Amino acid sequence: MEVIRPRCVGIDVSTKDATACIRVQGQGRRATSTTVSTWGSTTAEILAVVEHRIAEQVSCVVIESTSEYVRHEGA
Repeated sequence: MEVIRPRCVGIDVSTKDATACIRVQGQGRRATSTTVSTWGSTTAEILAVVEHRIAEQVSCVVIESTSEYVRHEGA
């Protein structure tokens, strides 16, 4: 199977936190690595998730949320 995105993160967003799973495809004899971390919902922690993604050189982000995470005016 061809690897399309060797470094990706899936983020599950809730009202109190976000859980991020970073997956990095292994090369040669190196195994694929998976790192799961949970972050709070404060502005500082959301910015920390972004910095963490940049540090891990992740190029693809997938977000899952069962509730609305974009608030529309008048809602």
